[in-house]
Amino acid sequence: MAIILAASVTAGLFVFMLVYFFVMTRLIPKTQMHQRLRSLQYGSKAKAEQAQAANLREIPFVERTVVPFFQALTKQILRFAPKGIHAMLEQRIMLAGKLGVWSVNAFVCGWVLSIAACFLLAFMIVSGGTYPFIQRMAFLALGIVIGGFLPFAILNSIIRKRKNLIQRQLPEFLDLLCVSVQAGLAFDGGVSKIVARMKGPFIDECVRMQQDVRMGMPRARSLRQMAQRCDVQEVYLFTTAVIQAERLGTSMASTLENQAENMRERRRQYAKAEALKAPVKIVFPLVIFIFPALFVVVLLPSLLFLMKNM
Repeated sequence: MAIILAASVTAGLFVFMLVYFFVMTRLIPKTQMHQRLRSLQYGSKAKAEQAQAANLREIPFVERTVVPFFQALTKQILRFAPKGIHAMLEQRIMLAGKLGVWSVNAFVCGWVLSIAACFLLAFMIVSGGTYPFIQRMAFLALGIVIGGFLPFAILNSIIRKRKNLIQRQLPEFLDLLCVSVQAGLAFDGGVSKIVARMKGPFIDECVRMQQDVRMGMPRARSLRQMAQRCDVQEVYLFTTAVIQAERLGTSMASTLENQAENMRERRRQYAKAEALKAPVKIVFPLVIFIFPALFVVVLLPSLLFLMKNM
């Protein structure tokens, strides 16, 4: 009875969090965009409030009731959540390159949905067979643990893949930038030429860095923020070298040439380190998959011959 009640509560929570996830990812961004458009259209805040009160019937029901309800619910929930967890999740989403796409609330909602879905799956497996009570509790607890671990594992996998792509793309970017600067272009002009012809996570960060500079942010600060968003040691070295070259007045072409050579050497060392790890990594596939097949091919005929002669 208790298990059925828990499953019912979990199913209700799953449906509610599914609706919450849809509202947070689909409806609220559109509503915020509409509110900004209205404020730009009517000018001052007082005129916007008057126009909103006059045209209240023209505003959709979802924007008037559903979205404010979930926004107020989110504020109440965030009052009980530790601030450190919110900052940590925001940083991990930033490292994954999804800062403008995902939100902390949407990720937490997906995390709860994952827990509820895995719990319901475990409950369906348990209810379909004759298991003892302890095994049922173990299956349900395992489902909750897997559901709680899965979103963070996916997020960490996205972060690792993004960092690997940045490490692979940075040497090529530096070579092209060095050639552009040596040909007579400025640093910003060389970056603009490269980002117009390349794609990738590091190129996206360079585009955002250029946008920050155009909006008035100092280049040194925009470079530091780009390095923080990438969180790759090579990017930190590159941005630090560029900032020091600008501050000390040294040649940007020679600085970029040294950085490009350094990045190529680091890339070679990384490739050599990965090659040295290959014999260790291949041991487990050999033991699990290749050795049993070899034993079957080599020893099975001899065993069959001995069995026939006994």
